[in-house]
Amino acid sequence: MNPVWVRTLSFIGLVALGTLVVRGLSDWTTAFGFAAAALVLRYLRDAIHLRNLSRWSRQELGATLPRSSGAWEELYAQLYHRGRARQREHAELTEALTSFRGAAQALPDGVVTINALNQIVWCNPQAEQHLNLRLAEDIGQNLANLVRAPDFLAYLSRGEWDKPVQLRVRHPDQRTERVLSLQLVAYGDAQKLLLSRDITRFEKLETTRRDFVANVSHELKTPLTVLAGFLETISESAVTVEQRTQYMALMREQAARMQRLVDDLLTLSALEATSAPRSDTIDTTALFERIAGTARQLSNGTHAIVFDIEPGLALLGSEVELTSAFTNLVTNAIRYTPEHGRIEVRWHRLADGSATLAVADDGIGIPSQHLPRLTERFYRVDRGRSRQSGGTGLGLAIVKHVLTRHQGTLTIDSEVGKGSVFTATLPARRIVGDVDTTDPGRALSGETLTAL
Repeated sequence: MNPVWVRTLSFIGLVALGTLVVRGLSDWTTAFGFAAAALVLRYLRDAIHLRNLSRWSRQELGATLPRSSGAWEELYAQLYHRGRARQREHAELTEALTSFRGAAQALPDGVVTINALNQIVWCNPQAEQHLNLRLAEDIGQNLANLVRAPDFLAYLSRGEWDKPVQLRVRHPDQRTERVLSLQLVAYGDAQKLLLSRDITRFEKLETTRRDFVANVSHELKTPLTVLAGFLETISESAVTVEQRTQYMALMREQAARMQRLVDDLLTLSALEATSAPRSDTIDTTALFERIAGTARQLSNGTHAIVFDIEPGLALLGSEVELTSAFTNLVTNAIRYTPEHGRIEVRWHRLADGSATLAVADDGIGIPSQHLPRLTERFYRVDRGRSRQSGGTGLGLAIVKHVLTRHQGTLTIDSEVGKGSVFTATLPARRIVGDVDTTDPGRALSGETLTAL
């Protein structure tokens, strides 16, 4: 029998029995009358509790319980505890979902969740950027209708996703092409995660590495071939003293060329191996005196070279690196300026506290289409002239790398037939004030180095 009916009948019996005891065992009519009245009152009380329960159930979880007693109090307590448990579960699920989405949004990779029908359920901002998606508009859309690259569609339909697929994309608002690595991961009930990663930089690095290895191999192969050829000629055939002297001079030239190439490669390697330059306090007057001596030796009296150096400027940075960069700019100007040409080297502080080294020449100049690529490794405007002048094709790459490490910039202005100006600018925080020089006359002027 239903427990409710058992309780109701028990209640009626107790009320009737109580009435008989009070009024006498023969007064059955009165007893059942009292029992019926009590039953009506209990019904009304239960109706009120049901109304309160209905109102309470429509409120938020955790709302204050209605006042009650007896069985109703017990019922309310059970419902309240169950509601609190459900509320805690809901809060934990909400927190877990928020944490998951926060973590997914912080990922550098794109994440798209799709269902069994390949419809988008959710994606993070990185995926929106990678795949040109709009989460608010694209929820429920089939991913195959939004990413229509043939390679990806074949990958999506294949069902085997142990390896990623590469995709080249170009968004309407972007000029450059990007390379994406896309991989699907199955989970749950036929659901999938699409992970996207921008590997454009790695592709460029790999291309640069291949080009670099090829260029180094080519640059070393030429002098080695010359050396091997002359050695074979000298060892296998009778040569005169004059010929031997000539061959030895050419071999020394090729050996020196290889030495310069190796030195430049070691310099680049050292720059890339260290995260930050040293912070030496450099006396630039002394630095340019040394560069002037190198320029004098390289020019050998065939150029007019003028240094205009502001005295006493102290420069913070790696003295070895900056000496290499500044020397490269000056020696490049000498190598690519014809005999009797003029080269001006000017080191001055600007109004904003920064300082510039400007190296100007009146040489043959550089066509404008080559200017953006001059700092690339092994890039040459004229390969024949570069080899003839002894250049390795790495000088300007070293200059740019050093300046970047010192938060500086390199600008190049040139006009064919009129010459070029290479300007290295270093920020004000690298210029720390005057150096206390013991000899004010140390400043290099226009008369310090003039080789005609």
